[in-house]
Amino acid sequence: MTHRFARIRRFRFNLPQRIAAGLLAVFLVQGLWLTGHQTLTDRDYQYARCGREMWERPSQLAGYFTSCGNIHDGILAYRLAGLPLTLNLLAERGLDHFRKPEDRVVQAGGELSSWELRHQLTHILLLLRLPFLGAGCVLGAGLWWVTRRLYGNLGGYTALGLYCFFPAVLRACVVPNPEVLAALGVYGGVYTCIGVAHAMQGPRRKGWLRIVLLTAAFGLAAASHIAALGLVVLLGLAAMLWVAEGRRAQVLLVVLMAVAGAMVVVFACYGFSPDAFSYFFRSQAGLLGLSLDPAHRFFSTLANAGITVAAAAALALYLGVRKSRYFGNSVPLICTSILMALIMTGAPGSPLLWALPFLLTLIGGVFADAYEGPRGRLAMGAAGTIVLLQAVFCVLSLPGLL
Repeated sequence: MTHRFARIRRFRFNLPQRIAAGLLAVFLVQGLWLTGHQTLTDRDYQYARCGREMWERPSQLAGYFTSCGNIHDGILAYRLAGLPLTLNLLAERGLDHFRKPEDRVVQAGGELSSWELRHQLTHILLLLRLPFLGAGCVLGAGLWWVTRRLYGNLGGYTALGLYCFFPAVLRACVVPNPEVLAALGVYGGVYTCIGVAHAMQGPRRKGWLRIVLLTAAFGLAAASHIAALGLVVLLGLAAMLWVAEGRRAQVLLVVLMAVAGAMVVVFACYGFSPDAFSYFFRSQAGLLGLSLDPAHRFFSTLANAGITVAAAAALALYLGVRKSRYFGNSVPLICTSILMALIMTGAPGSPLLWALPFLLTLIGGVFADAYEGPRGRLAMGAAGTIVLLQAVFCVLSLPGLL
């Protein structure tokens, strides 16, 4: 057997992976339920129209990338929203060859968009949301992979269990927006930075794949929101300098390479148009401010009761138990504290949502330490109760159940 297929065989879908997949399936079902109780909105129309223009026919208006203007709140979200609709229309065009002339979606008289023919093309609302639901599932899988690798199975289950019953994340996944994409880019970028810093301690040949992944994570963050790129670079650079003892002189070069690659990704998202790409730096969309109001509203919301109790318990254990104060728990605490204190002033955005994966990582790590303590069974019972509480509040908040 070749080495490539030997590497594929290393993947195992055992009980831990099955439990994680089951939890993510529950998350997906909730997202589909929410989608089924929604109606098309003006925001959907904007994302559908502008997204399809990027793939099919960029605007001919001088100085503008699309008829919506120069996008300043996450071009990748528009691209992902429009892609399923474009593919759907291409498929319908292909099927038109097997239909009667009067039944064809694209009539001989002219070109009509899938939006204007939404009564003929089914599942438009679902198609708009599938990329964002998929991104939410990928973020959950990444959260489970990081927490399981750092804290073991029980820590991973705790973090993923709370994530899969998180109303704020579910709402972000069923509306076209850049928030869940930016959260995935920031979270993945910070922990990939840590992985690259660890790889720098070993043979160089083993670090190139992680550098490619780091470039992809930075590109995802940059194409989602320009402010996300700045934050992930600063947080990731600080984490790398913390870890890469003896190799700190190389850290800045690695980060600059990843940032340069991220700019190429953003340039590609703008269709390699210099004028449209230049607006990425002139829109002032990356301006940030400080405020604790979003965090106060978040923790005082009844639907987040389980998360609030878990976060308070994790913070108390982190401060009170010396065993919990180490690098693996300190990084998510620092990232959570910084992101939750920020607000967007230049463009719509929610750094609070970007902080949530780090908050769940902290909860999973501190609780995993408690599971190994003298009162481990009590800690497991308390954590199970908290996850169950959060699940109940989340499910009750779904429309159509009461």
